[in-house]
Amino acid sequence: MTSSPIDTDGPRVALYAPEFATEPHRAYRRMRERYGSMVPVELAPGVPATLVIGYRTAVRILHDPDHFPADPRGWQQHIPAECPVKPMLEWRPNAIRSAGAEHARYREANVAAITAVDLHGLHSIVERIAVPLINGFCETGSADLIAQYATPLAFEAINAMLGCPPDIGRRVAAGIMAMFEGSDAAQGNSMLIEALMELVAQKHADAGDDITTRLLQHPAGLSDEEVVEQLVPLYGAGVEPVLNLITNTMLSVLTSDGFAGNVLGGSLQTRDALDEVLFRDPPMANFCMSYPRHPILIDDVWLPAHQPVVISIAACNNDPIVSAGDHTGNRSHLAWGAGPHACPAQQAAYLIAQDGVDQLIDALPDMTLAVRPEALTWRPGPFHRALTALPVTFPPSPPFPVE
Repeated sequence: MTSSPIDTDGPRVALYAPEFATEPHRAYRRMRERYGSMVPVELAPGVPATLVIGYRTAVRILHDPDHFPADPRGWQQHIPAECPVKPMLEWRPNAIRSAGAEHARYREANVAAITAVDLHGLHSIVERIAVPLINGFCETGSADLIAQYATPLAFEAINAMLGCPPDIGRRVAAGIMAMFEGSDAAQGNSMLIEALMELVAQKHADAGDDITTRLLQHPAGLSDEEVVEQLVPLYGAGVEPVLNLITNTMLSVLTSDGFAGNVLGGSLQTRDALDEVLFRDPPMANFCMSYPRHPILIDDVWLPAHQPVVISIAACNNDPIVSAGDHTGNRSHLAWGAGPHACPAQQAAYLIAQDGVDQLIDALPDMTLAVRPEALTWRPGPFHRALTALPVTFPPSPPFPVE
């Protein structure tokens, strides 16, 4: 007899709990022992979902948008406005939250706008951003790599790609952070939309060689509101995951003797170090939501209609069935998603993160962690894998020349 996660005889796993953020991999192991590939979870108090922790099952779901569409409208009509995860999951007229012909239209515009980014030029932009940031703390001998480096680097890089001026970018940053934290997500969402509408208005008056302008000019004929909604996931995917990827990679470099020696010694490329983190501790741990229109049986589990099915990228990447331990040169992880909703900005994200790590290691090769690894704290939340701070120390050095 098959059963559904909704009929469990115990409480659901609370993905929003601080305990889960502290030791998620232990939680994934316990989930696998008790439930197999499909786990009953809560994304917020009273918000049930099914978490997919089996790699092969996840790939099957990600490649089956007919049975697992990304459109959440059937789900959200029963979710109260004050729900902390609603702004992250609710329907928007964009590629990440739509299905069928709507998705194809938005996806085409996004891919065209993103693939036109000059990656060589982006490399120069990241360097121009990174050097002044490093100069801001290199003489002091200590820094918090999240607040002083990774966060401003990721935001300024995505602002450059989208043609967003600093004053609007600061409001976008505050809105995005509030949405990920879930503490005041509705207000954060309002702040974000208002700032992006201002950006779109500016681009009408002063077009540029940037993603926002290309979205406005695309033959799909997107409205201003639709352009804003394409920018929301571009900011969400371009900032939070990238800054977390930079800091999680630096944490690995600073705490793993073999890993650090290989990266600093040059025998392990930074790209390989990033992929190791994308396998083991991806910056978006649980994401790629879909919403079955009808009850569906998968892996001997009945999934209810209109309830989120969430892919645990972290758990799937570390599924013992497929994980071999050594991931050098292996990019089969699900950190960028898979199927028709796979991230279209992988190359740009890799470049920003890789250049960000390289600039830091080249400038301050003797950097060490300022606290014991177990003293670091992780931000609670059902979606991200994110430290609250990454304090480091290093021998003070003079500022680097700025071109």
